[in-house]
Amino acid sequence: MDERGATEEEVIVTVETGEIFPAKFGRTGFRRNFAFGQVWKGKTYATKQVEVYAAQEGENWLAITLVTRFF
Repeated sequence: MDERGATEEEVIVTVETGEIFPAKFGRTGFRRNFAFGQVWKGKTYATKQVEVYAAQEGENWLAITLVTRFF
């Protein structure tokens, strides 16, 4: 998560309240935009988008990977 610029809290919020979409291999994707207004890798961005790809295990979700976009 650190290498991709997301926090654990953002991943949890994305899964709990983000837009849900189907993903490959029977997984589920979750997407949410966050106000950012900070510098990432030397450039200032207003918005951070976090996408989490997860598999459901019983009542819980197991995050497989995540993608972070800054714009």
